[in-house]
Amino acid sequence: MPFSFAPVHSMSDDEFHLLRDCVYGHCGIYFDKDSKYILEKRLSHRLMDLNLTSFYDYYHYLKYNRNKDQELMDIMDVLTTNETYFFRESFQLKAFSDEIIPELIKAKKALGNRTLRIWSAGCSTGEEPYTIAMLLSAIPALKGWSIEVIGTDISQKVLNHARRAVYGKSAFRATEERDLQRYFHPLDDGFKVNDSIRELVTISHLNLFDTNRLKMLGTVDLIFCRNVIIYFDLAAKKRVIESFYTALQGGGYLLLGHSESLMNISTLFTLRHFKNDMIYQKPVGTLTGGAQ
Repeated sequence: MPFSFAPVHSMSDDEFHLLRDCVYGHCGIYFDKDSKYILEKRLSHRLMDLNLTSFYDYYHYLKYNRNKDQELMDIMDVLTTNETYFFRESFQLKAFSDEIIPELIKAKKALGNRTLRIWSAGCSTGEEPYTIAMLLSAIPALKGWSIEVIGTDISQKVLNHARRAVYGKSAFRATEERDLQRYFHPLDDGFKVNDSIRELVTISHLNLFDTNRLKMLGTVDLIFCRNVIIYFDLAAKKRVIESFYTALQGGGYLLLGHSESLMNISTLFTLRHFKNDMIYQKPVGTLTGGAQ
């Protein structure tokens, strides 16, 4: 008799719409009608764990139970995909370290400013913010500067991984041996990021739809947000991009994934053509908050 992989609980169309809208309202992740099975499959285990008999009961739990906030936080671990690795999209990283950072250094020196704040939005298990810190640590002109790399994600599970900073073989598919030896040290269960790199990075929980927490982040010089807005519909994309615009200093940069663009989403940014990549930039004459 063949094995069945169908979910134990079936989800009606009405239940799908209720749960989809609940998730969307919480964090902007959007499941279209063709994704019903994915939502059904990934949430079935929560019904069993909570001893609930239907997805409607689960919707009611998410809306009214005293543990609803924790549950919404926990299910982000099963609803999001967190595939990443060190030194991902090398052409963009080369534009970052060889072209963008020198521009930022020059502009900040003219203001007598020797601080640099970079935000990795949707940092997953931490490979991206640690990669950024490694690249910055290798730039002699930044010696003596105050550098902060902020990694944020909505999933507590991946953030715990990022804080531990221990990685297995799959995380190093684009890492050269010299960088592995320079920035990591071996443990029994993988390689750990050296303390000199970890001290440049702050790992925090953040929902990109949480306006108050976004304000607490403060202003940054550059934002990496790669392969995150693909999970959002147009309205949510616009909301998040406007938040990025507000968070960036005038002249700051926004780096998206190689398959992402702001076409039909926002005209707030200028598209800069560098030698190694095309990068979005907040116009230099604009102030944080969008004021001209």
